[in-house]
Amino acid sequence: MAVDLNIRQALELWRATFVDGVRATEPDMTARQLALMLTVYLTPAPHTVRGLAATLKVSKPAITRALDRLGQLGFVRRKRDDGDKRNVLVERTVKGSVFLNDLGERVAATARTL
Repeated sequence: MAVDLNIRQALELWRATFVDGVRATEPDMTARQLALMLTVYLTPAPHTVRGLAATLKVSKPAITRALDRLGQLGFVRRKRDDGDKRNVLVERTVKGSVFLNDLGERVAATARTL
């Protein structure tokens, strides 16, 4: 379903969604952390630190720092690739899936009010 929003409506959608998240005492996440999490959950696996850095066009240390925070929150987990020990795989978690599902529902609900 395509939604035709003007710039102000699009920004209001994000503002209202984030305000709702703040009120719900959601964990604070940076734009980079959220972009990384959405990439892991919405694009086909497997995901590696190297691949995510290339996809998001940021350094591997920046991905590592974002993954540290997402791991602390229980939204992703890292494990060594059994096929290539040089690679670190980034995996989804149930807790992360629930968080993004709730976020998606809030975004959709907010969009319906615009």
